[in-house]
Order: sequence, then structure tokens, then C-alpha cells
Amino acid sequence: MTQNFQHKTLAGGRWYQLSLAEQLGNIGSEVHRALIAKADEKRFNNAVVRALELFDLTMADPRWKGRLKEICRAREFFCDAAQGGVFYGTTLEDLNRYFYYFAYAARANR
Repeated sequence: MTQNFQHKTLAGGRWYQLSLAEQLGNIGSEVHRALIAKADEKRFNNAVVRALELFDLTMADPRWKGRLKEICRAREFFCDAAQGGVFYGTTLEDLNRYFYYFAYAARANR
């Protein structure tokens, strides 16, 4: 099955060269884009699709096998937030704060 990736370079293998903090920080960038685009349905949906793609790439990374439960749970909370927080009461603001620290850690390690 061939996928039409939004992040073609990352999906082509570069994603698997990033640390977990870098991967989650990049997911956080898409979460932030979704947050600021809430009023624009097309931009919001595009950011959600890109975030889910990055979640899926992270979940496919064999290095994080022991962290898979946490990554899957974060994806689940993101899906809840993108649909209005119906199941868990999750907000994009909450997730934006959560992912910010991964981006900060990734930059600190450069």
C-alpha cells in the first residue's frame, strides 16, 4: 500500500534519524498549527492530518518499541482534542504545552 505522505522527506527515512524528543517536538509543531488554525477548517484539518502522519511514523520507529504505549496514548488524546475533547476532555492547548517541552529538549541537545 502506497501512502501519499505530506512529509515526504521524513517518511523517506530521515524521520528515523531523529531523536524521540525531535520527533515529538515536530509532532508538537503540527499540534500548534492545528491550535492556531481552529477557525480555518481547511488549515485545521491539514494540520491534523500532518500530525497524525508524524504520530504514525513515530509509532513505526522500532527504536521506541518500549515507549509505544505512551506514544499511542498521546495520539489518542490528540484525536480526542481535535474532535473537541469529547472522551477525555483533552484540549489542543493542553497538548501544545505537553509537546512544547519535547521541542525545548530537542533544541537544548543540539
